[in-house]
Amino acid sequence: MYNRILIANRGEIALRVIRACRELGIETVAVFSEADRSSAHVRYADQAYCIGPARSKDSYLRIENIIAAAEVSGAEAIHPGYGFLAENAHFNEICRSSGFDFIGPSPDAMEKLGDKNSARAMAIAAKVPVVPGSDGLIDDEEHAVRTAKEIGYPVLIKATAGGGGKGMRVAESEQTLRTALQQARAEAQAAFGNAGVYLEKFVQQPRHVEVQVIADRSGKVCHLYERDCSVQRRHQKLIEESPSPLLSDKTRKAICESAARLVSTAKYENAGTVEFIVDKDDNFYFIEVNARIQVEHPVTEMVTGIDLIQTQIRVASGLPLPFDQKDIKLRGAAIECRINAEDPSKGFQPCPGLIKGLFVPGGMGVRFDSHVQAGYVVPPFYDSMIGKLIVYKPTREEAIACMIRSLKELQVDGISTTAEFQIKVLEHPTFVSGTVDTKWVERELLPNM
Repeated sequence: MYNRILIANRGEIALRVIRACRELGIETVAVFSEADRSSAHVRYADQAYCIGPARSKDSYLRIENIIAAAEVSGAEAIHPGYGFLAENAHFNEICRSSGFDFIGPSPDAMEKLGDKNSARAMAIAAKVPVVPGSDGLIDDEEHAVRTAKEIGYPVLIKATAGGGGKGMRVAESEQTLRTALQQARAEAQAAFGNAGVYLEKFVQQPRHVEVQVIADRSGKVCHLYERDCSVQRRHQKLIEESPSPLLSDKTRKAICESAARLVSTAKYENAGTVEFIVDKDDNFYFIEVNARIQVEHPVTEMVTGIDLIQTQIRVASGLPLPFDQKDIKLRGAAIECRINAEDPSKGFQPCPGLIKGLFVPGGMGVRFDSHVQAGYVVPPFYDSMIGKLIVYKPTREEAIACMIRSLKELQVDGISTTAEFQIKVLEHPTFVSGTVDTKWVERELLPNM
């Protein structure tokens, strides 16, 4: 087991890793930008080093600064968290070549699965269902037109690199395809430095279901069941839950086994998430792999009782998984709401600023993962999420009631948050019935606000 770990991240996830390390008796090293000098993860770590100015490109994305902090601190391993450099294979390789364990998959597995096109090819080889689409990247407009005619409109143009909806467009006809192709390529190039795109058949009103997996160095792979992340706005998740409310036992077994089979084929190690879309007939299709821990990992922890961050650390240090697939049971229901410093009444405009007061809900089955407190200034330079409210109850109905109660108790004075909007989602009959799809918020909820 490690003696000291550096966390190459900030905010809530940095604090989450510090807590996991403390319980394991591991010292922690924080890195921070000048804007985060007074942040909680800096105060709670055993050591802390400033790695640059406020903007990410000058601090949290500066690989050489992070490596220098690791060298000075005497850290043995680096945990990347999520976002920033977490899925950067080059950073992964630099960590390892500099003598630090990277708490995540190998650079090779990360690179292959991080590229959606190669990940799709691996899924096909592992006999995992994929959405009908192009065989590889699209070379030019005529190639795109021919492919679209073969698979049928509407089609989805997807960037092979990155995520978050960037480099993604839907085309309903040949004319819109030509325009959308240029837009998707330009956006992908600007966001990821890679203009490569491919085509998929656009599945109407899909649900977004992802499977949590973890693997050790011996090749043992376990899945920790699924999460439903269908409540989204512009491809950004708002609410996640486990288990998915509409999956049959047969489909749940099939989708989870498919995820485990894919990462086993990729010789994957550590935690990861295999993402799928599920159509109205319960058919599921692979879309991508996130080669890191995810924002929504707490819902999986709640329904399985497994600490994913601690398991990540144990696996990275060379220890075997402390459980087999048969030991992992799915119990109860968990829901997570992302609390963002945004104003839904103004198009979810970010609302950085001073938190004048904070009251956190409590009670049985309530968890609040956050790095903020009264007096904290939410900076304008990073993601707007200030915390995650998670509840766990024996049934989904009880979990919904508990979450609504908890959101009403939560008070964040001084800035706007998404809490009231999430109450409207949770109280809506469509959410209660479990029939939400990924476009439901934009199609039905927002126009009626």
